[in-house]
Amino acid sequence: MFALSKVPMISIVDDDRSLREATKGLVRSFGYGADAFASAEEFLQSDRVNDSSCLILDVNMPGLSGIELQDQLIAQGNHMPIIFVTAVHEEATRAKALKAGAVGFLSKPFREEWLIDRLDVALKRDKTD
Repeated sequence: MFALSKVPMISIVDDDRSLREATKGLVRSFGYGADAFASAEEFLQSDRVNDSSCLILDVNMPGLSGIELQDQLIAQGNHMPIIFVTAVHEEATRAKALKAGAVGFLSKPFREEWLIDRLDVALKRDKTD
């Protein structure tokens, strides 16, 4: 009998519907599972908080920001890999996110190759933690 390997589940949190759905489709085209959320609050209320292999997270959103969500997850002991995406590049925000453990910080629009590279890093780290 062969053991079935678990397909990594990637959660996408972005308030921009078109970008959220496009990223979800792209992640699925890479062979991963994907689920998408319109806000940090929606993600926090979902089951995906506990079973996501990686989080692709917008920095600037109404309500809880991506950085605030990262802080909250860390405070709860959840150190899932996070790849940030942003339309507004601020070096201080980038530095804070990376210092807190983010595996990527991509500017919108980002290239597919950049995302798959960061996902590879995130999922390898997830297996070793």
